[in-house]
Amino acid sequence: MFKTHWTNHLATPLIGVLGAVIATFIGWPLPWMIGSLVAVIIVRCATTLQLQPLPGGRKFGQWIIGIGIGLHFTPALVAQIAGHMLPIIIGALITVLSSIAGVWFMRRTGESMATAYFSSMPGGSSEMVNLGARNGAELTRVAAAQSLRVVAVVLLVPAVFKFLLGDGEVHLHSAHADWPWLALIMPVAAAAGWLLQRYRQPNPWLFGPLLVSAAASIGFDLSSTLPAGASQVGQLMIGSALGCFFNRAFFRYAPSFLARTLITTLVMMLVAFVGAVSIGWASGLDIQSLTLGMMPGGIAEMSLTAETLQLAVPLVTAMQVVRLFLVLFLAEPIFRRWLQTDSPQLRRA
Repeated sequence: MFKTHWTNHLATPLIGVLGAVIATFIGWPLPWMIGSLVAVIIVRCATTLQLQPLPGGRKFGQWIIGIGIGLHFTPALVAQIAGHMLPIIIGALITVLSSIAGVWFMRRTGESMATAYFSSMPGGSSEMVNLGARNGAELTRVAAAQSLRVVAVVLLVPAVFKFLLGDGEVHLHSAHADWPWLALIMPVAAAAGWLLQRYRQPNPWLFGPLLVSAAASIGFDLSSTLPAGASQVGQLMIGSALGCFFNRAFFRYAPSFLARTLITTLVMMLVAFVGAVSIGWASGLDIQSLTLGMMPGGIAEMSLTAETLQLAVPLVTAMQVVRLFLVLFLAEPIFRRWLQTDSPQLRRA
């Protein structure tokens, strides 16, 4: 039993590495995240080997990626972001408001108000499950919808950007690792992640390291990046862990619900693109960076895509963070207000 248990855990990153190598060979974008994600899903769905996430693996990956994202922040870029805070907030609001289409569609197809609402909000799986639990949502469906949305965005957006949209405005990133500073930042970043987790903050192992490395990069005007291979390890840990959410039972579970989730995700992505074009035209900001910032995916995944395509990582990160906090602070009060003004027929769980 012990051997089988740890075989399922240890095999996960190994399968992920195989998928990453294949994805690299065929030229797929973000190969270490997308390749590992797809490989783990295929193995879990096509074989009897039920791969399990490596304990602490996703947190470790988020710790690495959070540090890497934070190192992109410089005083000049922060000043630029501050000067464009209005379009950033507008972009985040557009993404949140686009989820109304998902709520309406799921309500029309028989889902309860709470399930439709928290399944459609682009605020992260664990956070939306927690809010849904307090408001009578069907948690299995909320978790399924949130997981499927992130994976769909991760699989579609980098491919569309690389193969169809071409290059956006290139932002040159630092190419060397400042080891003395990294030796200081890494343990402090780990402590920040642990503290945020202890106090039950959202995405603690991403936000904690990101805040620490960004503060150091801005405060001391650093010009550093992660050492070679570190980002790939972080992508591998995140991608292989995401793949473990899926198996044959997942895709057999309420296929019509999963199809509706995919449809609403595509609608939200289309709205994000149209909104990004409009905001880019009005503000002069890079449209591709704005599009990534408005996508209903995860902060780490969209920021990594921006880094790979040499787009404005701080801009993408800022928009994703603003949207996340808008959802976390406003989703539940708006939902309860909606119930108060709605008809009693729509209040049933």
